[in-house]
Amino acid sequence: MRPGRRGTRPRTRRRPAHEDAAAGFVMAVDRGRYRCLLDPGTDGEREVTAMRARELGRKGVVVGDRVALVGDVSGTPDTLARIVRVEPRASALRRTADDTDPFERIIVANADQLVIVTALADPEPRPRMIDRQLVAGYDAGMDPLLCLTKADLADPANLVAEYAPLGVPYVVTRRGDPPDALREHLAGRTSVLVGHSGVGKSTLVNALVPDAARAVSHVNAVTGRGRHTSSSALALELPGRDGWIIDTPGVRSFGLAHIRPENVINAFEDLAEGAAERCPPACDHFQEDCGLDGWVEEGHATRARLDSLRRLLASREGEAD
Repeated sequence: MRPGRRGTRPRTRRRPAHEDAAAGFVMAVDRGRYRCLLDPGTDGEREVTAMRARELGRKGVVVGDRVALVGDVSGTPDTLARIVRVEPRASALRRTADDTDPFERIIVANADQLVIVTALADPEPRPRMIDRQLVAGYDAGMDPLLCLTKADLADPANLVAEYAPLGVPYVVTRRGDPPDALREHLAGRTSVLVGHSGVGKSTLVNALVPDAARAVSHVNAVTGRGRHTSSSALALELPGRDGWIIDTPGVRSFGLAHIRPENVINAFEDLAEGAAERCPPACDHFQEDCGLDGWVEEGHATRARLDSLRRLLASREGEAD
């Protein structure tokens, strides 16, 4: 072939099937590199570092993703595999930067439980943040769990009562005590921990996984806010291979611009049935002819539960205090 002349091989859009690719689980993401745990096989379980293959295009890869890997999957230092496929996600926890941002970001994939960590004091609880995280969890189809920390500084009764109508389970922890009750809820599950800075999330992670060595933040005495100590999500296996926890960076906002109201209502079977049967089309559940008020009056659900649902929907719209 003469120099500069193109080859005669026809171009094709067909991508390689990579049928011999190794299966893995994304544990951490750092500046375009993905730390993956290779599924146990004939060569045993091991961690490998990988990069995204060009054929993935714009498809993102996040912690919790199940992926297919090719290339050097030996896991030896200075080797690099390639992620060629992201398997379908069973769940995806999403947020936007704020309520006007049209671009949603997937925080974690394939978790089945959302653990909302909030301090009872130092810093003070932020019910609106809890509400918004609950909305995101319901949208993702994840089971919520409230984890109330620093009970040695304040009584949890008022906050527990506020969320009782929603039926959200909860655990209470005290500084210095082992988080045994929380550990029971985590057993056999993949749980993602969320919460704003300073609530004690990293302290819990270090107690649950002693070799995690997550940095612990301190609350600013002036602002009442903590510093961001975890800069990226990290998946950690619980001792005894009894489940996974995914620690996420502390956030001060949780945008919900991408969430549809029906995805929230569908998490409450007693109210979802009434919305389907009684509400007019496109009902926002705040309007005068909303059918849920009559549904409650007939005894199909409680007023407290409807009020709590409406509070969540108001939080989704940025209207809650």
